[in-house]
Amino acid sequence: MKTFPVYSVDHFSCQNANGELYANTFREHLKTHSFIEQSHRHDSHLLVFFTHGSGNHEIDFDVYPVSRGTMFVLQPGQMHNWELSADIEGFIVIFSAALYNLYFGEKQLEDYPFYAMQNTNPQIKFPDEATKNLLQYFNQMIEIASKNRAYHQDLTLNLLDCIHMEAATYFPDQPHTFHAYNHKIKQFTQLLEHYFKTKKSASFYASKLSITIKHLNRICRETLEKTATQVIAERIVLEVKRQLMNPNLSVNQIADSVGFEDYSYFTRFFKKNTGVTPVKFRTLKNKQA
Repeated sequence: MKTFPVYSVDHFSCQNANGELYANTFREHLKTHSFIEQSHRHDSHLLVFFTHGSGNHEIDFDVYPVSRGTMFVLQPGQMHNWELSADIEGFIVIFSAALYNLYFGEKQLEDYPFYAMQNTNPQIKFPDEATKNLLQYFNQMIEIASKNRAYHQDLTLNLLDCIHMEAATYFPDQPHTFHAYNHKIKQFTQLLEHYFKTKKSASFYASKLSITIKHLNRICRETLEKTATQVIAERIVLEVKRQLMNPNLSVNQIADSVGFEDYSYFTRFFKKNTGVTPVKFRTLKNKQA
């Protein structure tokens, strides 16, 4: 079983001196970075938009079809790989949240619904008219990069923000975007990201939010169509799956890293939420690699 690399923006040819922003056509990208076809992660955000061709894109153990007008928005740490047709075309942008947030000030990257949570749906499908609109933004971005125009970083970031705004319009969870509970669910998911390895009870998060468990569950059901306990469990399971792909970690070590002192309970918890034991999951993924 092999390890899976984590790539920074500076692993790629960057269009700015800070090494925090990279934009290219997908075809040109593959010419010099064919290693990205194997399973790997990024420590930055990644956006890919396909305009031609087909295939499959596996992200955090879920497989999504690739076709014209399909966009994928990945957050740092997400594991992914793809199997794509020879005629694949599109665009890829890799960037740091620090650069984006510093540039836009009060507007933060996580304000967009597809960056709000680690387990948010990473796929957005656009109709043909929207695909044509997005093509204009991406083509301008590539032109700016190729000619090294003045203010190219500013222009690229503004084009990227236009792409994000267009994507938010077609994001599949859009009905929840302006929900009255939007602020609270964002607070909950931020707390979860910070504490999920040590705090697993919904009561802890309700207390942190100064609300009742009943109200937290209401918020989760109306915005995510899940209970708070389900949201917590999904985040823990995702982390465990990612760590199981590291052959240097024993299952006991992984259990300990996410706050389970009882190995038997950890195994039952994982099987309840996935249908298989951690050892079985690792074995199955090892056979697929």
